[in-house]
Amino acid sequence: MTKKIHLQIQLKTILIFLFIGYFSCGVKPNLPDPLEAGWNSKAVCEVVKNTPKIRVLKCIFPPGVGHEKHYHNPHVGYTLSGSRFRITDTTGTREVNVPSGSSFSKDTITWHQVLNIGDSTAVFLIMEPK
Repeated sequence: MTKKIHLQIQLKTILIFLFIGYFSCGVKPNLPDPLEAGWNSKAVCEVVKNTPKIRVLKCIFPPGVGHEKHYHNPHVGYTLSGSRFRITDTTGTREVNVPSGSSFSKDTITWHQVLNIGDSTAVFLIMEPK
């Protein structure tokens, strides 16, 4: 099986899980969402698709650029290009390598802030079911 087909199967599986899964009914924190949040008054995310059922964001983080504290609705994400990040959330602050081709998901409303401390530009797709 080619890597592209395997990736498509992974993404479809994750999206199906999110659409049929049960999401927590949390109250949105008094924070911006990922599209509204930026870095030093500049946007880091753009909408690439917005339908009644899903919003897809593309977020780009050159080295030294982060994402101010913001919340996420339940979502799934995919790393088009990875880097090293400093992440602060409810568990504290940590530094992690985020490799290209990795995926992540949350089924509850969460918050975090991030900073690209690596030497390469990171690019993510964030898919949020409505």
